[in-house]
Amino acid sequence: MTVFAVEYLYDASTAARRDEVRADHRGWLAGVADRGQLLASGPYDDGSGALLLFKADDAEALRALLAEDPYSVAGLISGLTSTAWSPVSGLLAAHF
Repeated sequence: MTVFAVEYLYDASTAARRDEVRADHRGWLAGVADRGQLLASGPYDDGSGALLLFKADDAEALRALLAEDPYSVAGLISGLTSTAWSPVSGLLAAHF
């Protein structure tokens, strides 16, 4: 499996709706983590987005997974980037 660094970007105008959907979004993340596909995730302190680290077979599998996120389903992600990432040192590197 490949590790992907995913960045979500949020539009400030969707903050209230994100608050409404957050419990479903975090529940989905917990399920993905339980399956071993989510390594870490968390929002930026300024509310502009989030950084998520996933394991997926390939970019297509990652896209399919991200499409299931309640934030994605609700149209709350204004921008998304994903990059294959190879951790070589640090705490996470020991897991690959």
